[in-house]
Amino acid sequence: MDFKEIKELIRIFDKSELNKLKVKDGEFEISMQTGFEGGTVVTTAAAPVASAPAPAAPVAVSTATETAAPAAVTGDTIESPMVGTYYASPSPEAPAFVKAGDTVKKGQTLCILEAMKIMNEVEAEYDCKILEILVQDGSPVEYDMPLFVIEKI
Repeated sequence: MDFKEIKELIRIFDKSELNKLKVKDGEFEISMQTGFEGGTVVTTAAAPVASAPAPAAPVAVSTATETAAPAAVTGDTIESPMVGTYYASPSPEAPAFVKAGDTVKKGQTLCILEAMKIMNEVEAEYDCKILEILVQDGSPVEYDMPLFVIEKI
């Protein structure tokens, strides 16, 4: 199972109503479980990445859950550069870095993404206006997931 297949499997699991999922493909094994505040726990067993085709079950689940997926985001967006947890402010008591309607300058901090206990600041790549914030504080995000709808200035 390659990285894209694993990422898609996690996305589908997060959007489903399942609490536990365990997939085994040859020597590769992945287990996912929800039930704690903040998202999904993903555990994997060490195994070589196989070039074997993906199991049929995730494909069937994908078709069923895509109809319930939210509508595609239109306009310019700022996407997540990594997988992690989205934080709108530097601490729970502090105000958010940005809110809808704010105009930001290139290099200004927009949010923090926590990955493996490391806090990574996401900065604006250009001057822009934040039209909409697509992620809730404390939510898990995926690589290339839209975080903000913006208008370039």
